[in-house]
Amino acid sequence: MNTIKTRAVIIKTQDIKENDKIVWLFTEKLGKISTIAKGVKKSKNKLFSSTLQFCYGDYVLYKGRSLYVINESSLIDSFQDLLNDLVTLTYASYFCELVDIAMNDEECNKRLFIHLVTAFYLMKNHAVDLETLARAFELKILQSTGYGINFDYCAVCRRKITTSDYLSIQYLGGVCSECKKINGVGIKYSTFSALKYISKIPLEKVYRVNLSKEVKEELYKVLSLIISQNYFRKPKSLETLNYLVNFEKQNY
Repeated sequence: MNTIKTRAVIIKTQDIKENDKIVWLFTEKLGKISTIAKGVKKSKNKLFSSTLQFCYGDYVLYKGRSLYVINESSLIDSFQDLLNDLVTLTYASYFCELVDIAMNDEECNKRLFIHLVTAFYLMKNHAVDLETLARAFELKILQSTGYGINFDYCAVCRRKITTSDYLSIQYLGGVCSECKKINGVGIKYSTFSALKYISKIPLEKVYRVNLSKEVKEELYKVLSLIISQNYFRKPKSLETLNYLVNFEKQNY
């Protein structure tokens, strides 16, 4: 039996049968894979504590007929504290959902794997504004999967630019003042600058970024549009949180 050991984060799970569970791992070596954890719903099972959503650890796998099977595991961090608060739970779920949407099965992307683990640690340590972290993670996932935004040259004529008040969704870049602004969205110069800065700093440094409410709103609008245009489905996690927040504001 050939086995492989890899670090992984659990991005979602599904109960099957009486005691088994399907576990979707985003792994460092194999990318996103579906695995089965047999008998894991029994509390005394040795895999129980390391097959919960958001867990990060070392996993020993072997390939079954259709799915990988988790043979052994060693927990590095459970990240179960993220489940204790609705906001952190929602953002952690959103990051996992983005990975699930953006990655094909068994498509390795070590850079994105590091980004996901980094985002989890930033949330665990309460080191960053969660809205800002979400926008930064969205930019990193776009860059990691071939949809990075061009901030240095006009997306239409390729003339060098330093700023822009318009972003082409079709060509994924800023548009200079002389080119026709179609198939895109108008933004503030400050929003363009924020996008450019966040896209170029390491994710672990995003705690340094301080954004106004208006810029946050535009970033959310622009990046949500780009994500919905380039992946096969639109993530739903943050929509639920936004609904709950707006509902609470209207009733208090």
